[in-house]
Amino acid sequence: MDREVIPVIGYGPVGREVTAQLTEKGYGVLVIQRRPPTVLPEGARFAEGDVMDAGGLVSAIGAARTVILAIGIPYDGKLWARDWPRAMASTLDACERLGARLVFVDNLYLYGPQDRPLTEDMPPVDYGVKPKARAEVTRLWQRAAEDGRVKTAAVRAPDFYGPGVQASILGFATIGNLAAGKPAQVIASADYPHDVAHVRDFARAVVTLAEAPDEDFNQAWHVPTAPTQTMRELLTIAAEALGVPMKITVLPQWLAPIMQIFIPYIREARDMHFLFDRPYVVDSRKFAKRFWSDATPLEDGIAETARFFARE
Repeated sequence: MDREVIPVIGYGPVGREVTAQLTEKGYGVLVIQRRPPTVLPEGARFAEGDVMDAGGLVSAIGAARTVILAIGIPYDGKLWARDWPRAMASTLDACERLGARLVFVDNLYLYGPQDRPLTEDMPPVDYGVKPKARAEVTRLWQRAAEDGRVKTAAVRAPDFYGPGVQASILGFATIGNLAAGKPAQVIASADYPHDVAHVRDFARAVVTLAEAPDEDFNQAWHVPTAPTQTMRELLTIAAEALGVPMKITVLPQWLAPIMQIFIPYIREARDMHFLFDRPYVVDSRKFAKRFWSDATPLEDGIAETARFFARE
């Protein structure tokens, strides 16, 4: 019997891990993007396709029952506002033509600033540039679901981290800096609780939904996370794993208007202040009750990530 083939659109950190986990489980994987990856695991193959071209996606996807959308778009507000809705509309169009289900690798930006733990029933908000773009994407798949056109499951994670994940709050500017003997750079405060997800757990949740029955679609799911800690506590784990002093430079919010002139990342993060200036806690009890809850322990995941940056 031929094994089921699951297309994965996009091959960034989550797409790579999803592909690895699917092939380990015996699925065939079709990686779809504009350029072929340098390396693919055994059991995966490449098909050229542009997420903005529904017709090309239809040709690439073929007879697949479930499609995984795992693209990343450069961290630029103008690109997000223009390209995220286009990418989702195109993917939904292709899935509708083929009768395929969609698993969407999502984040939590659509909730905007909140002062309580994030739950899946929070509505999307029109706030800032990047949150508004993700809110528009959410409304697109929700309308497609309501109209009976495409069954979609959105798998949402907070900041994710792990080996190979550079652009993360536990990435090059924090753990990477510690590994290089420099202070970790944190915006606003190091002492707010902040949930993070290991990239393997994110991918595992995506694979879980890809294998789930239709009754688990047309809704969002939060990826399980390890017990919440502050950024200071998270980076202390990294420093201990590296055997270096734990040094942090906190960049105050009032400096942002000045720093954004010189540091593009600060400029692009200005509408994302709610990730740093308050507790950022994710409620994943819905997923845990339905599927699994054994997220990677922070001590293990951060130590592994620290070793990765030490080798870089």
